[in-house]
Amino acid sequence: MSEIRTYHPRRGRVTPTQAEALRTLMPRYAAPEGRLDLQTLFGGRPVVLEIGFGLGHATVEMAQADPGTGIVAADVHTPGVGRLLHEIDALGLDNVRVVHGDAVDLLRERVDAGSLAGVRAFFPDPWPKARHHKRRLVRPDLVALIASRLRHGGALHVATDWEPYAESMLEVLDAEPTLRNAYERWAPRLERPLTKFERTGLEKGHQVRDLVYVRR
Repeated sequence: MSEIRTYHPRRGRVTPTQAEALRTLMPRYAAPEGRLDLQTLFGGRPVVLEIGFGLGHATVEMAQADPGTGIVAADVHTPGVGRLLHEIDALGLDNVRVVHGDAVDLLRERVDAGSLAGVRAFFPDPWPKARHHKRRLVRPDLVALIASRLRHGGALHVATDWEPYAESMLEVLDAEPTLRNAYERWAPRLERPLTKFERTGLEKGHQVRDLVYVRR
């Protein structure tokens, strides 16, 4: 188990629709317990792990746009999990499996080395106070863990609208010997949906930074 959590537990009201989805749909769309057999989970399709999907809007858009890729979507926020379950069932998506829990624990305990085609973490908590930097997702020990779970050529794609965190991400990722920057510095925005956190950052005048690193 992770001793220093990368998230802050959030309270949120679970709507009746979300509660019903959690009760009836989690057994159908949850990732299987124990070690994940990513070779067969989506019928041989490459698998991407999404860390922290919020309410799942971007997850659904990416799953619809790329049905040839399987997505394991992990988040600790119960209302968001319920909403995503409802959406993937309503849309009949067969390329999303949900984990209601900590993605770091998932990586450590249930994902084999070299098995993921990609990892996405869009707008993780920047933990802006210096004393909280140890909680950041993009820190040396967790970057090494993530990199170890990527197959050769697999990509880690992160984004933030917090400029100091972007600079820290760049430094930490550049220092990981098993990863190389796919671009000279910042990546273009590429093809990813506009998330709620991104929209909020843009409304505040923040500069959004994307970084893409590839497993050597």
